[in-house]
Amino acid sequence: MKLRWPRSGGVCPGVTVVIPCYNYGRYLDVAARAVLEQRDVDPRVIIVDDASTDDSLEVARRIAARDRRVNVIAHAQNTGHIATYNDGLAAVTTEFVALISADDIVAPGALGRATRLMLSEPTVGMVYGRPLEFDDAAGPMPASAESARIRRTSCTVWRGREWITVACWRGRSFILSPEVVMRTAAMRDVGPYNPALPHSGDLEYWLRTAARWDVARVNGPVQAMYRVHASNMHLTAFAGMAEDLRHRALAFRGLAAPGAREAVPQHDRLIARAERAIAREALLLAQRELDRGGGVDEASELFRVAGQIRRSSLRGRRGRAVVRRLLRMEGGAPPDLGHRGIEATRRQLDRVRWTVWRHMGVS
Repeated sequence: MKLRWPRSGGVCPGVTVVIPCYNYGRYLDVAARAVLEQRDVDPRVIIVDDASTDDSLEVARRIAARDRRVNVIAHAQNTGHIATYNDGLAAVTTEFVALISADDIVAPGALGRATRLMLSEPTVGMVYGRPLEFDDAAGPMPASAESARIRRTSCTVWRGREWITVACWRGRSFILSPEVVMRTAAMRDVGPYNPALPHSGDLEYWLRTAARWDVARVNGPVQAMYRVHASNMHLTAFAGMAEDLRHRALAFRGLAAPGAREAVPQHDRLIARAERAIAREALLLAQRELDRGGGVDEASELFRVAGQIRRSSLRGRRGRAVVRRLLRMEGGAPPDLGHRGIEATRRQLDRVRWTVWRHMGVS
């Protein structure tokens, strides 16, 4: 449901941004400054240092020493990112909260837009928007310059179960992470991040939130900037699409956990829908790997993952197609012209889906 953008009520709500940090001291100043310079809100920052071995803790304490709105939590020993998230969130006292990695940046005006939306929609517990990716080499594209091309800002509000249904239908998350702002009451209601899901904890958390609260999206301006670099967690500790797909399935199965299943009566059907979508994606990725002349080992692993998630998927049309391609590649034959043409068409469809996601927040 599309809504007209809410007018400002003159309220300046408190928002705490929790910044977990492990050896990202070089990014802390930029991340904290982007929060503290936010308009239309009363911003606070909690930096949680997870026993970094670089100068992160010293940098965090220097930031706190020059700005009383910044607090630092220092772990005596490394506890991992999930425990670091939960320790920071437990210390929040403001009405709204966000969680961003130390290497990401909150876009100008993002906190005001998100909190204004939640103040006007009391059933909304979580707001996200459009993230902008950038890398260390090129430097960030200023979100203000990008947003200047956006003439109108609107918002979309989904009933929580509607949003869950769309996510299960696609078997994926529509959120990177730093673009999310939550109502602190919703965060307390949902509870801490699940330490059993170190890779897909964000997705499982959004699903748990949507089981209890409505979800909204700011359409138009950039809400956060997501840094892409060689030491990103998803590129190091959890490398590979096969692993991502496995953990994604675990996140959706969390809908059957106590607290979520009571709020989502058709959770079994939705989980099955998500598993079918993820298994289908695994097989499609295997096809694409082979159609562009990629590695047989990578495609075989994706094929195995599809079977682990949903065994019946291997007997379907796409599963049989992967087997034929694997046999062909193992026999030394390269992908034929038709398969290469199919892959070129898929790349065009990727662009269409990206455009839909950019404007709608789901795809």
